Amino acid sequence: MKIAILGGTGDQGFGLALRFARNHDVIIGSRKKEKAEEASDKVKEILSSKGIDCKNIIGLDNKDAAKEGDVVIVSLPFEYTIPTLKELKEELKDKIVVSIGVPLATAIGDKPVRVVHPPQGSVAEMVQECLKDSKVVSAFHNVCSKVLEDINNPVECDILICGNDEEAKKIVAELAEEIEGVRGIDCGNLELSKYMEQITPLLIQLNIKYKLKGAAIKITGLEK
Repeated sequence: MKIAILGGTGDQGFGLALRFARNHDVIIGSRKKEKAEEASDKVKEILSSKGIDCKNIIGLDNKDAAKEGDVVIVSLPFEYTIPTLKELKEELKDKIVVSIGVPLATAIGDKPVRVVHPPQGSVAEMVQECLKDSKVVSAFHNVCSKVLEDINNPVECDILICGNDEEAKKIVAELAEEIEGVRGIDCGNLELSKYMEQITPLLIQLNIKYKLKGAAIKITGLEK
């Protein structure tokens, strides 16, 4: 499977690229191809230094990355998400598009422990409204980039997943569970994404308050 990560040069996207490159072809996307190529070279270097074999990983501009990916992860700053995706509707048609965005108030110059409220209800619903012909799944909001990048250790975290397409959710859950220590948990329809997204500022506050490496969510009492 080819996994494209739009905005894959950012912390969260880069961490996911490190984790998925073991088992899949990964395309890191960026506004500038050169920046994406630098990030893909860095992923290869890190994995190689750990003696980890990785699949093919390349860097492309966001448009070409969207075209090449079977599953496309949107790892863009909140304020750039819709302007970028409006230009990629044709490339993303009929594809699984994974929204990992959180509407942090940093987008309007405020604190990262607050959110702004998209009129659609959540970033994921905003993405689905923009990409009417794509299968949007909401996931990977509540896992810290530093934890993802620490490839020497498992990721002790449940990945909460929402979406309106059952098969698309299943595929994203299976991808999530390829990451050591992770469970992918189907939480229901896309409209519930707002609750998942708004957990992130709480986790950021916990990391700050208690000087944690990466607070995360685990659902107790659920056997999988």
